[in-house]
Amino acid sequence: MDATAAVRTGCPFTDKRSAVERAENAPTEMCSPVSETIGAGEMPVANWINVAELREDPYPTYARLRNESPVAWVPAIKKVLIASFAGCLFAEQHPEIFSNNVSGAHMTRAFGGQPMIRQDGADHSAERNVINQTLRPKKIKEVWEARFIANTQTYLDALEDGGPGADLNDVFAAPLAAKNLIDLLGLSCVAPADVARWSADFMAGAGNVLDDQDIWLRCQRSREELGSALDEAFARLRKNPDDSIISLLIHSGMPEESVRANVTLTISGGVSEPQHIMTSSVSLLTQHPEFLSWAQEEPTRFEQVFQETLRLQSPIAMITRETTTDTEVDGFRIPGGSQIGLLLASANRDVLAIENPDEFDPTHEARRHLGFGSGDHLCAGKWAAEAAVGRIAVPALYERFPTLRTDPAHPGTWNGWVFRGFSSLPVVW
Repeated sequence: MDATAAVRTGCPFTDKRSAVERAENAPTEMCSPVSETIGAGEMPVANWINVAELREDPYPTYARLRNESPVAWVPAIKKVLIASFAGCLFAEQHPEIFSNNVSGAHMTRAFGGQPMIRQDGADHSAERNVINQTLRPKKIKEVWEARFIANTQTYLDALEDGGPGADLNDVFAAPLAAKNLIDLLGLSCVAPADVARWSADFMAGAGNVLDDQDIWLRCQRSREELGSALDEAFARLRKNPDDSIISLLIHSGMPEESVRANVTLTISGGVSEPQHIMTSSVSLLTQHPEFLSWAQEEPTRFEQVFQETLRLQSPIAMITRETTTDTEVDGFRIPGGSQIGLLLASANRDVLAIENPDEFDPTHEARRHLGFGSGDHLCAGKWAAEAAVGRIAVPALYERFPTLRTDPAHPGTWNGWVFRGFSSLPVVW
């Protein structure tokens, strides 16, 4: 589907706020089902969306959105959601319309400052280029892969010590993702369990669409703990610079407040995303032993398992943007100044872009997905995650435990929907 054909911009929409307000306040019979408003050009209201159902299993909701209205105002989370692949891709490739500088963003409050992901254009590029120096494929291979391999062996030993029935998330995936990130950042004297907890707290805050006060308190506590660790790292790395992210940031001349916000951002996505891809990969390969055998025949195929897992069970389900002007997506008008939720997890299952999108099939030729985003804000940790998880951790898991599978007596527990993954996954071998 041609995104530029499906999406047009600059439509006349003289009353910027009235469309959303009118839709939100309209009588229920006018708003539900949303199909009643499709085709009129007015933004439908998806007042049937329930956050509890999203946390239980978001995919039926995503499918209904794509079928009935790929663009809709959702009162429960106070955002316009875009559910189609074409719409999400268009928004990612047009930051001049879909800005990352979101007013009142939960992420800014959770992180205690404005990280680079909430900036556009030259301001974003100036900060992004600093960390790119150590996150590009050549540097990953030269500097970081040996660390990732050593860390993987450490947590494979821990999993073996735990024995059959151990929780893959708690014993292997979460601490390994955290230790890899500790090394990349240049932190020291911090425990992987603490970094994993900070990541979970910051991600909960960034997705705190219901304004849960307990989550804000968790974010504050974790920021204070991280602050103490950063004080030590700043002093050490100012005297002895290295290839770590914190060293590059502080020697770039970036204000300390911005360094702290960007490190918080890195911890948020840098733990949960690789952690959740590891556990989801094992879950999917347990459900599809034919693809496990296929990958074990040629371990480089685990890289395709990584990409297909990222597409089918995207750890980052939604990212937030704000429109700078009136626009139109998939035939629906969106006013300027609207907060937008780009449903990447929904886009990655859009049948208009992907054949048999609900099926797990890593043998397909590379299936396009938005799991890392797209455009200027493509995930900076993409190449580190591909190496640490797709080329090292998951192949090593099956090399050490060839019969590894999820425990049929304990199927595991999912958590979250904006950021979604297993919080528990017992395994046997």
